[in-house]
Amino acid sequence: MTEKKGNRKSFTGVVVSDKMDKTVVVMVETPVRHSRFKKFVKRKKKFIAHDPENECRIGDRVLIKESRPLSKFKRWRVVRIVERRVTEG
Repeated sequence: MTEKKGNRKSFTGVVVSDKMDKTVVVMVETPVRHSRFKKFVKRKKKFIAHDPENECRIGDRVLIKESRPLSKFKRWRVVRIVERRVTEG
C-alpha cells in the first residue's frame, strides 16, 4: 500500500548556519516582480531545515522539502546537497 504525500513545496537555497545539532538554516532567494516599477526584486527568506547526518556546511547549495513539524520552528528537511562549497587551500 502506497501513501500519497501530496504536493509539497521545495526550494533550493544556500546554507547560512550549521551551528545547531542536526539543523541548518537555509537562505532562499526568489525573484518577485515589483507591482509598480515592473522590475524583478530579490526576496530573501530563511528556513530552518532538518539535517539528520550533519552533512551540510556553510555555503553549500541544498534542496529542501516541506515536511511535518519536527520542532517549534523546523518544518523543512534537507533532501540532498546540490553543490558543495569550494574551499580554498
